[in-house]
Amino acid sequence: MNRLEELALIARCVAFDNRDAFGQLVETYRPMVMRFLLHLTLGDKLLADDLAQETFIKAYLNLRAFKGIARFKTWLMRIAYNEFYSECRRTREVPLDDSTAIAAEQRADNSATSPDVTLTVEQLLETLNEHERAAVTLFYIQDLPVRKIADILNMPEGTVKSHLHRAKQKMASTR
Repeated sequence: MNRLEELALIARCVAFDNRDAFGQLVETYRPMVMRFLLHLTLGDKLLADDLAQETFIKAYLNLRAFKGIARFKTWLMRIAYNEFYSECRRTREVPLDDSTAIAAEQRADNSATSPDVTLTVEQLLETLNEHERAAVTLFYIQDLPVRKIADILNMPEGTVKSHLHRAKQKMASTR
């Protein structure tokens, strides 16, 4: 969908409360949002589905706040990331950095018992904290440029690059 079609659908949603137009936006962007959330939730399909639903509800309710400066998908991905991060804060008993250390220790324990274990992408993503996991997912899996990732994660480009660098180091040392 090009930017003009996107803006026309958004205008129909805002001006006429056209739910069919919003449905077209959902159909277009749902696979991308689900893929992003599945990677962030480490494959938890039920949680990713709940977060995607909340993302689209919030997008619909706040559509009048969309200014059109960034692309709709960038704005939508930011909402999805905020939903994921809110869920982490709601349910997390262990601080972010400790959870990363615990996951890394578990990987080290597993690899010590069987040195020929090949780690999957999901297992490598488990070793990263939420910010690193989001940056890696957006950069390597969604193939977004650092500038857009910085917009979605609401952080400076240098911080995104740092998260990517640290993530690569962690994943390399985990293998």
